[in-house]
Amino acid sequence: MSYDNTNSGALFKNDKKETEKQPDYKGKLNVNGKDFYLSAWLKTSKEGNKYMSLAVQEPTQGHQSTKQKDTIMNMKDDIPF
Repeated sequence: MSYDNTNSGALFKNDKKETEKQPDYKGKLNVNGKDFYLSAWLKTSKEGNKYMSLAVQEPTQGHQSTKQKDTIMNMKDDIPF
C-alpha cells in the first residue's frame, strides 16, 4: 500500500540560501490532489514574536522535477526532425 499524501506537505531547511530574499524553508504541499511549491521565511514581528511567512506557488515549466525533465528530453529525442 502506497502512502497517500493528499492534503499534506512538508518543509525542509533551505541549505542553499544565498540571499535574504530566498526562503529559509522550501517544500511541497498537496491540496485536493494538486501539488504546489511551498516557501517559508522566518520573521519577527514588531512586538518581537517569531513567525513564518508563507508563499504558495503552482508548479511551472521552470520547476519541473528531474523525472519530468527526463521524460520531456526523451520525447524530444523521438521527434524525427
